[in-house]
Amino acid sequence: MSNILIVMSAADVWERADGTAYPTGYWAEELAAPHERFVRAGHTVDFASPGGVLQPLDRHSADPAIAGEDCAHYVAHAQKALSDFGPLLPLEDVDASAYDAIFLPGGHGPVVDLFEDRDLGRLLIAADHRNTVIGAVCHGPAALLSAVDDNGRWVFQGRRIAAFTNEEEELFGTADNAPWLQADRLAEQGARLEKGAPYEPFVIQDGNLFTGQNPASSGPLADAVNERLEELRTSRGR
Repeated sequence: MSNILIVMSAADVWERADGTAYPTGYWAEELAAPHERFVRAGHTVDFASPGGVLQPLDRHSADPAIAGEDCAHYVAHAQKALSDFGPLLPLEDVDASAYDAIFLPGGHGPVVDLFEDRDLGRLLIAADHRNTVIGAVCHGPAALLSAVDDNGRWVFQGRRIAAFTNEEEELFGTADNAPWLQADRLAEQGARLEKGAPYEPFVIQDGNLFTGQNPASSGPLADAVNERLEELRTSRGR
């Protein structure tokens, strides 16, 4: 089957506009729901991050009042998957050609480090050039901002993208003191943002790029990625 790389942030703190520290980490559903579906489909999944650093769990994603009644399942699955995998691959050592898909989950970490990570940018540019499937959910699309070529052009300019919206950031309570908002930055760089209802599943495909708006989009986004990988496998006769 296919090889999939999940790229995590390494950030555990999001410095706010006033200099205060906001604890962050991976959002359990955004990591676990896709991983669960990828593995169930028979794919091999690797994890990577800047420096191979294991990001902590965002505790908000373990709170049923915030993340829903299924959050305990996602927390347990994510923790086991990461433990079973062992040390994460350092992004600087990853070869994009080894993977059929690259997937970027959220949590606020991508707006801290991945959005400007040169190693990730290199991977994404190479992956997009090869027409590799690229998926990103919630704040994961911020990581796409790293893909700036040698001419200073953002390679995803003009692409249709779904991402955590300003309205959702406001409803979550993290908009007012944010250094910058993902949706604004993506639009400034030339993304064609599309959105659904707040906190409802919403997924967009634009060629090899698959994006989801929020945590509830994680599972449907993974299903769309799996469907595309199956189409590619069938077309190649393997």
